Amino acid sequence: MEDPVPEQMRTAAAAFLAALDEPARHAARHTFDDEPARRWLEYRPRPRPGVTLAGLGVDARKAAHRLLATALSPAAYAQAVTVMALEEVLDRAEDWRRGRHSGDYWVAVFGDPARDDDWAWRFEGHHLSVSMTVADDRVSPAPVFLGANPATVRHAGRPVSRPLGPEEDLARELLDALGPGGRSAAIIADEAPADIISATRATAPDRLDPLGVPRGRLRPTGRALLDRLVALYLDRLPPELAAREADRLDGGELHFAWAGPVEPGRRHYYRVQGEDLLIEYDNTTDDGNHAHTVLRRPAGDFGADVLAAHHAAAHRPGPVSPGAPR
Repeated sequence: MEDPVPEQMRTAAAAFLAALDEPARHAARHTFDDEPARRWLEYRPRPRPGVTLAGLGVDARKAAHRLLATALSPAAYAQAVTVMALEEVLDRAEDWRRGRHSGDYWVAVFGDPARDDDWAWRFEGHHLSVSMTVADDRVSPAPVFLGANPATVRHAGRPVSRPLGPEEDLARELLDALGPGGRSAAIIADEAPADIISATRATAPDRLDPLGVPRGRLRPTGRALLDRLVALYLDRLPPELAAREADRLDGGELHFAWAGPVEPGRRHYYRVQGEDLLIEYDNTTDDGNHAHTVLRRPAGDFGADVLAAHHAAAHRPGPVSPGAPR
């Protein structure tokens, strides 16, 4: 079956650009070969390439959201818009000092989605960064970063908002299922790092040591939970992309690592590594209420995989006719 996602992205990106006035379109558009702007990941509140939602009219903002929705499953889209809304909650908690707002999210398009074989786009702001690259109508879907501050808002002892709760709960369920021996192998440090280790690097490390516990050493319950954890992150993507990524990983070894105490509410971190796969999660503020998560492909981030395949096909020598000079 033909993958509908590339065409959906082309249509949505072209509609987004068409909804902009000329100054906004100029800010949003970049050349595909602008590597520093295209290979960009920044989940902190910083200036960034693109056009901001705050400066757009309703139609253009809705077009930006429709573009974002082509890259995410319904559940992940709900997480993303909740992350954006939390900017208002955080601004209130900080007594409005920093002027955070839910319009401080930016869209950039690289190349011409209507005409180019190779093009890309990104939707990004504080605690949200979604980068998609398209080459020859094949989508490379990474990095995908989602964070939350506050990670949990509670009332009467119950969560009112907890957008990244499944990412924490399933990892804790896996940790519990490992048993003493498995946990000893999985816990690589008594203290969590200050942030995800891949951070905002344009190129993620392809191997982080120590690796933790390999999937092959886990009991069936542990293996099933680790598979569910990976699927949880892949399911941020539309079903067609998630299935393709799952097929790519099928049969490869996975490692699960945890750092920090295992008790809820304390600073903690985990990661999953596989063949061209890096998943990281941290919740490392003093109160354990500020979460970061990312799905990356160290060899395929920002379209490195589909672009390499495209260039290899474009430069593959054709058949030589009999008698032609060699």
